[in-house]
Amino acid sequence: MKLFFSDLDGTLLHPHTYCFDAAEPALRTLKEQNLPLVLCTSKTRAEVEFWRERLDNRDPFIVENGGAIFIPQGYFPFEIPGAVQRDGYDVIEIGTAYEELVATLRACAKESGCEVVSFADWSVADICTHTRLPVKQAELAKKREYDEPFEIVGLGTYRLLGAIEAKGKRWTRGDRFYHITGGNDKAEAVRRLTALYEQAFGSITTVGLGDGHNDENFLATVNIPVVVQSRFAAALARAIPHCIVSRWPGPHGWNEAVLHVLTATAAAGRA
Repeated sequence: MKLFFSDLDGTLLHPHTYCFDAAEPALRTLKEQNLPLVLCTSKTRAEVEFWRERLDNRDPFIVENGGAIFIPQGYFPFEIPGAVQRDGYDVIEIGTAYEELVATLRACAKESGCEVVSFADWSVADICTHTRLPVKQAELAKKREYDEPFEIVGLGTYRLLGAIEAKGKRWTRGDRFYHITGGNDKAEAVRRLTALYEQAFGSITTVGLGDGHNDENFLATVNIPVVVQSRFAAALARAIPHCIVSRWPGPHGWNEAVLHVLTATAAAGRA
């Protein structure tokens, strides 16, 4: 069975309009073949639920750069070790509490002399301005639990990032923002969820699609990594030499790559 993991912003969703219409042929094919599509993103649970509804997606999902895995209750035919039950999900929490991350970021900014602004500092209107999100989606983006996006607005980037690491936290970079997290990342969440799929369904071939720096570790984890065209694509291709790189960015590239993977693996199976 093939198992697809996908980033959202700049990958399945257009980086500016957040539209996914161009990906509809591939999305339809995945549904027809009953292949899971796990959204693996820096977005919050509230944001992912918004997009799952529009995508008619009922599979598990990974939020806030691997901060937690949300699995609809009853999805797997066994109890999930270490999961907590919440709002109809079995939740595997990997990340650090949001309040601790915000406090650590502020302390590191002060110690390093590097000024930052983060989602905790911004109003919903500020988030709309910086992300081009509609108001409703900006409200959902404020509902953070395991990850804090931030911008560096002063000098001392390397001092700041070093201070974050010295305090035992991680940082990564998406298309728009840096992020501070706990000990989690997308790769660890992908590995844990893949193990559950293998327990339930046997042999799995994993496919990952992403476009940013924060996707590198999970793309390196899957069997078939796909880099959706972006300003980070060349660097990601150097870091993951066996990856597929789409010709187009956003949902056009996502659609191209998914259909290519499905066609290529079907042809290999017939050979």
